[in-house]
Amino acid sequence: MRRVSIVQGENAVVAEPDVVVATLLGSCVAACLYDPVAKVGGMNHFLLGEPGADHKVAASEMSRYGLHAMELLINGMMARGAVRNRLQAHLYGGATIVSGLGGIGASNAAFARRFMETEGIAIAHADLGGTSARKIEFLPHEGRSRCTKVAERVPERPPVPIPAPADGGELELF
Repeated sequence: MRRVSIVQGENAVVAEPDVVVATLLGSCVAACLYDPVAKVGGMNHFLLGEPGADHKVAASEMSRYGLHAMELLINGMMARGAVRNRLQAHLYGGATIVSGLGGIGASNAAFARRFMETEGIAIAHADLGGTSARKIEFLPHEGRSRCTKVAERVPERPPVPIPAPADGGELELF
């Protein structure tokens, strides 16, 4: 199986079997879209839903915003034979990883839901919010996805015992 990994601001559209698209998410959101008739699917990974009204965004940075990322994904799928009114969505991410950063994750999740509702795209599955990062794997040709939550914190390990020096030994520093 071929693996395609994407990061913030990227998307991948696939129309062939045996390909998995994967990403890691925190407060970002990934939308996995699928057309069950055309067997075309894709995933994006966006950093924020949309820029603020007073925020100027360079053209090279637009794909990091959900509004632009969604259109890139949908248009890429339609170029491969998907039909917009048949699309189904799986939505992931939008976690609050660092509490001091405010409600970025919740805002991203709300944007994703609102976009799907506005565009008439059915949400087949959503795993949004919480405090855990997620690893997402999507089989675009089949429209199946898997979400694995990453541990909220690294488990503590017992201290490694340091052997005591032998009696009468000398210590040499180098």
